[in-house]
Amino acid sequence: MAEQQKGGNQRQAVRINERVMLSHATVPPARYKAIADAYVKGIPPYNQEELIDVQMFVGAQNALNRLRDRDNDLAAFLQHLDTKVNMILKKIGNVDSPFDRLKFQEVNLSGSGIAFAAAKPMKVDEVVEFHLILLPEYIYIYCFGKVVNSKEDKRPDGSVIYRIHTKFILLMEEDQEKLVQHNFKQQSLHLRNRRRENR
Repeated sequence: MAEQQKGGNQRQAVRINERVMLSHATVPPARYKAIADAYVKGIPPYNQEELIDVQMFVGAQNALNRLRDRDNDLAAFLQHLDTKVNMILKKIGNVDSPFDRLKFQEVNLSGSGIAFAAAKPMKVDEVVEFHLILLPEYIYIYCFGKVVNSKEDKRPDGSVIYRIHTKFILLMEEDQEKLVQHNFKQQSLHLRNRRRENR
């Protein structure tokens, strides 16, 4: 049992630098507690109305990826339609959803936490809500982390960003496994590319 746990922790500890689609925001303790309590009672965190936009986007991208293997022209056409529909919905809808806040961002990612750059500092122990889409498979992960470190970092141009390090405090087991598998796959891809460059 101890050996299995140690192996599991080692798998979770594999970290990669990665470009993902990310949305993050600090949340009040009461909101986090309500979602965590519901999860303990068997209600997954994904069962929230405001997550529908993200889930629909990810579902459409997964279907398009599968279709590309069979009919690339049809997939490209449907991709344009999907983009157009999303743009129209964004213009007519006044509600700010997690989907609207998703941005491509460089992160450092493991099965136990995520580090990222932010425009503002965060306090240690603040709870952060994450919407994370892993590419190119469009794997959507919704989870919560706790800030363990927030450092100021001056850029060469004089601007300041903050390096935020968090550890996951609410991450479904199957999502953690998806993260770990993704990290191993990306790490293997980087190693293969490096070997090709060194030939």
